[in-house]
Amino acid sequence: MLSQLSSRTHVVREGSPWTGVWAVVGKEMADLLTSTRMLILELLILLTAFGTVYAAAQNLRDQTGEARFLFLKLFTTGQDPVPAFVSFLGFLVPLLAIALAFDSINGEFSQRTMSRVLAQPIYRDALLLGKFLAGLFTLALVLTTIWLLIMGLGILSLGVPPTGEEVARGLLFLLLTLCYGGVWLALAMVFSILFRQPATAALASIAVWLFFMVFWGITAQLLAQSLWPAQPSVPATILVQANREMVLNRLSPNTLYGEAMLALLNPSVRSLGLVLPMQLQGAVLGAPLPLSQSVLLIWPHLTGLIAAIILLFAVGYILFQRQEVRA
Repeated sequence: MLSQLSSRTHVVREGSPWTGVWAVVGKEMADLLTSTRMLILELLILLTAFGTVYAAAQNLRDQTGEARFLFLKLFTTGQDPVPAFVSFLGFLVPLLAIALAFDSINGEFSQRTMSRVLAQPIYRDALLLGKFLAGLFTLALVLTTIWLLIMGLGILSLGVPPTGEEVARGLLFLLLTLCYGGVWLALAMVFSILFRQPATAALASIAVWLFFMVFWGITAQLLAQSLWPAQPSVPATILVQANREMVLNRLSPNTLYGEAMLALLNPSVRSLGLVLPMQLQGAVLGAPLPLSQSVLLIWPHLTGLIAAIILLFAVGYILFQRQEVRA
């Protein structure tokens, strides 16, 4: 038995496990940016941006020189029947991220190219990270282009340049949206590893997105009512139930993104939780918060989105390392 163990050859990694990451990133980005589904989604988001910004500019044109943070209102102002751009963005970004990654791994198995790729001097670590970074960079490129178009259309429509704080808040909003999309990108990649059929991975990703967008608020309310029942005769129990419901709601990426987006694009928002009347004593109501205070307000939400990306990527990494690849 000992002789058999000693005769076995042990495979030892040579070099960095991340060798070839940027080669994978370049190849995947080229494929993603030229794919038909990507062009359709880009066109859809561009049309949405043009329509919503034009509607918002019509409402804000008369307020030029009177209201503050006009450029931020381009994102949050709508005109009936067209809603605000951020409403469309919260709906379209997850679909864009899922479309980028639902077949990133199982597509290689379907085309029987996974064994050929791993036969090259490239490890699974580099392949998985390269595919994730390619999707994230592609998403960042699309969102940055749309953000620049909105800022340019705002300058042409309103006739005034944005202030430094508006640009900073807009860039933070862009980073927040990218992290929000990164969560769904990582989730779609996990399902792409878990299921061998791309259609199954896409449907599973969309099902999770629909659950958090539509049903999670109802689920959180029912859980809070059953686990922490409120007694009308005891006001403290009502407050506890409301706090627990808010915590459960914040387990959803949609809630984290919506609250943080509200605080960034509306500087007059001073709190994202429950505020008691006694806590408003001495506060200057209506005064906008400085950028540093708004960043402190959204920091837990941004951290939560980044933590979700890391957690989902770690789950996908473990699943991918355990998969068997056959020629």
